[in-house]
Amino acid sequence: MSGTPGALTGRTALVTGGTSGIGLASAQRLAAEGAFVVVTGRRQEALDAAVATLGDAGLAVRADTASTDDLDRVFAAVAERGQGLDVLHVNAGGGTFATLADTTPEHVDETFGTNVRGTLFTVQKALPLLNEGASVILTGSTASPGGTPAFGTYGATKAALHSFVRTWAVELAPRRIRVNAVVPGPTATPGLAGLAPAGDASQALLDQLASTVPLGRLVEATEVAAAVLFLASDEARMITGSELLIDGGQTAA
Repeated sequence: MSGTPGALTGRTALVTGGTSGIGLASAQRLAAEGAFVVVTGRRQEALDAAVATLGDAGLAVRADTASTDDLDRVFAAVAERGQGLDVLHVNAGGGTFATLADTTPEHVDETFGTNVRGTLFTVQKALPLLNEGASVILTGSTASPGGTPAFGTYGATKAALHSFVRTWAVELAPRRIRVNAVVPGPTATPGLAGLAPAGDASQALLDQLASTVPLGRLVEATEVAAAVLFLASDEARMITGSELLIDGGQTAA
């Protein structure tokens, strides 16, 4: 991973879903390496707290990335700086447990709307602002190839993102824009803990997920952020159309 101080000095990055977990860790790491970082989120209080950790190197825009109107506001704010966009980390997303028998149309619409529709139109609307040689990084998941019970809809949305990576890498290659995905295993974030009821049930879920990782623990958000930095940096300038696993060996097991 990139260890060059100031690897992103003078560059502009956008991290969607950047108020907690992987998104916040990535925004902080990119800012620490010199980038000006725009973060999005749906809750103003969380946005204010996130951008406060970035100092003068950050800007927060409240937005639901499933809304194309909100995305227009995000990219208007990026365009106003006049520097274009060098790094786009599309991290906004989420999901909840539902077995095949329990899946509802509303569950499908919400999960695909955020994870697939939101990702597609985020990247599409970024196209006019992406500088030559920019890096686009999607957040995938080991739930896609893993066949996690009751997580089928979520896994399907992440499989769609992996397909986007391969297609967009070819489409955008003439502009030297690289498209890759980070693919975390179960990661210690508020979102993961929130999949289970509070208290003992939540801890039991985290312990169960950790037991599926050969290296014996959950992934840390900062470890995913290190992979994001690498893919954003010039050290990855010949890497595109790839999926970088940060899963402690879970997929290999």
